[in-house]
Amino acid sequence: MKKTLYFFSDGQLKRKDNTIFFENDSGRRFLPVEDVGDIMVFGEVDFNKKLLEFLSQKEIILHYFNHYGYYMGSFYPREHLNSGHAILKQAEYYLDEGKRLELAQNFVRGAARNIRQVLKYYHNRGKNVEKTLTAIEPLLESIDGCDTVPVLMAIEGNIREHYYRAFDEIIGDDNFCFEERTRRPPKNHLNTLISFGNSLMYSLCLSEIYKTHLDPRIGYLHSTNFRRFTLNLDVAEIFKPIIVDRIIFACLGRNMITKSDFERDMEGIVLREKGKKCFVEELEAKLKTTITHREIGRPVSYRRLIRLELYKLEKHLFGEKPYEPFVANW
Repeated sequence: MKKTLYFFSDGQLKRKDNTIFFENDSGRRFLPVEDVGDIMVFGEVDFNKKLLEFLSQKEIILHYFNHYGYYMGSFYPREHLNSGHAILKQAEYYLDEGKRLELAQNFVRGAARNIRQVLKYYHNRGKNVEKTLTAIEPLLESIDGCDTVPVLMAIEGNIREHYYRAFDEIIGDDNFCFEERTRRPPKNHLNTLISFGNSLMYSLCLSEIYKTHLDPRIGYLHSTNFRRFTLNLDVAEIFKPIIVDRIIFACLGRNMITKSDFERDMEGIVLREKGKKCFVEELEAKLKTTITHREIGRPVSYRRLIRLELYKLEKHLFGEKPYEPFVANW
């Protein structure tokens, strides 16, 4: 699997011959591009058309984030695998309410079951989350009975509300109380971490979609409208609990990220560069971690799991095999 480059410092990203380099006050660092799949920019980084042309040629996606770690946009090179047939199939399944609902239910079902797995994991380690598990179960069972996507999204929101209430019990740190879910800007330290992790997951899923025949603009749970990308949001729902949330619990539980890694400004609370780097290091380690895949019977990394999820979706759209979401089995 190709790797991701992260830039937190300010500087310039430039092309030189058949490679790229990053330059700032500390000097110039050359970056081999043959094993790079995507680039994530958090600092104030300047680049020009020459660089973008080269990234397009090498099929490297560039994602950029603002000061608060929110996803702002992507340079998404011309799709080299997109096919008219795949786009027509995606549109067909979106325009047919029954077909769209079935896929949306699968995304929510996968997310909810992975949420349940995370809760069971910590319940087995002495965390008092039994009430949350009990509250989620009937909501999970009600997914099949949903007759519209808005109703389905309401159920998904209720499941996450119960789930987030269990964070205080799992984390057990008064400096990282959940209180309520807040965004743009997050109002406390824990919400800042959740938003940062989710932004990374949305970008990772977008990068993996680029390597398939799928068009990221056509999603099923999240409405396809004037928003640029939606399919990555759908797929990310499945993996946020088992990747992003587990990283948050690990970083806080081991005191790898503490209250001192945040700062408050006029807009809200910001994760400092040290905290971002720590989170990204744990994310990269998690994405490289392998598990034995139940269907193919061999070890695959968590990053590869995201790609496999997209391949399963392709097979569903082409009528080869019904889509079943990935559910962790720890």
